[in-house]
Amino acid sequence: MIQISRTVAASALLILVGQVSTLGAQSTGPIEGPVGPSPYNIISGWHKPFAEEGFAFGGSSGVFAESPNRIFVAQRGETRLPDPIPAEFSGFAGSIGINVLFATDLRVWEHCLYTLDGDGNVREMWDQWDHLCEGSDGPGPHRLRINPYDPERRVWLVNETFHQIYVFSNDGSELLKTLGEKNVPGDDETHFGRPQDVAFLPDGRILVADGLDNHRVIILDADGNYISEFGGFGEDPGQFNGIHALGIGPEGLIFALDRSGGRVNVFRTTDNPAEVEFVDVWGGFGLTLDIIVNDDAIWFTAFGPGRLVNFIKMDFDGNRLYTWVVPRELPDGYIEVHTFSVDSDGNLFGGDNQYGRTQKFVPKADADPDLLIKPPWVAR
Repeated sequence: MIQISRTVAASALLILVGQVSTLGAQSTGPIEGPVGPSPYNIISGWHKPFAEEGFAFGGSSGVFAESPNRIFVAQRGETRLPDPIPAEFSGFAGSIGINVLFATDLRVWEHCLYTLDGDGNVREMWDQWDHLCEGSDGPGPHRLRINPYDPERRVWLVNETFHQIYVFSNDGSELLKTLGEKNVPGDDETHFGRPQDVAFLPDGRILVADGLDNHRVIILDADGNYISEFGGFGEDPGQFNGIHALGIGPEGLIFALDRSGGRVNVFRTTDNPAEVEFVDVWGGFGLTLDIIVNDDAIWFTAFGPGRLVNFIKMDFDGNRLYTWVVPRELPDGYIEVHTFSVDSDGNLFGGDNQYGRTQKFVPKADADPDLLIKPPWVAR
């Protein structure tokens, strides 16, 4: 385990303790379609604490498993703990009732980007880039992706609060590109309004979910230049009330999660690189969170009845194939599976933006292969 040092401010803290709440999750009716148990086991305590005493993880907002032994994590800084630390503390702030999403007074912008090995230990600490998050009065880092068609495996980080997107070299030594202007929201060709995600088309184009203010998906060329956009605010098919995540599938399919709208909008690319066509919309969900597209189905996380998080599988025709519910109870529960990723061995990694940690799920020995989430679809 790597121990990260820091000068500690010794002071008593007024903290938010008590019942942790969700991000205003919508109430939904009974879950439609087949519902069953999780096909995974959680490895308890997998994400090893590395912060100096008195601090813990912040919200785990971005997770990307590049390999079984290199898992990228973007977190919203770290969380200052009370002094003395309660005896029930078990390595993450949620274990003592702190909701790291809402306890912003306890947030320190340090250790925002790092990688883990397969055992949950820190491999690389990219704290040279912490300054890209410093001074934020909002959630900051939101999503982390790697373009599967990029031979350099550059790392993309979306910063919601500063309205920017950063592109790093795979080893973290260089910041290669910055899209957007810091602290300057906009809805033109070079500015964003709280962007949420990026996705990559096989032909090199890049999609930006721009996101909570502009409710649009921007199409960029391979160099990050504006081509066009689609979407817009509203409740009509193809419109959004907060685009939270994007997934790309075969035959040009594009799946866009409409968070507050509780929907999935489906589009398809056309022969014109500046245009997409609307295909369908599937509704009836709570807040939709993150998505992985496989060869013939999609998986996404969303709040369901009782504000529990569901993993939902749907085919490309909008049929609900399976749902399993993530328990909230500690030590291994979740409030919000804000992000998830699957490695080449089939292990699932889920980041909790409110309890504050990442967990590793491994397939059960007797799991039905059809109920396991595979790595994202990639054109061959």
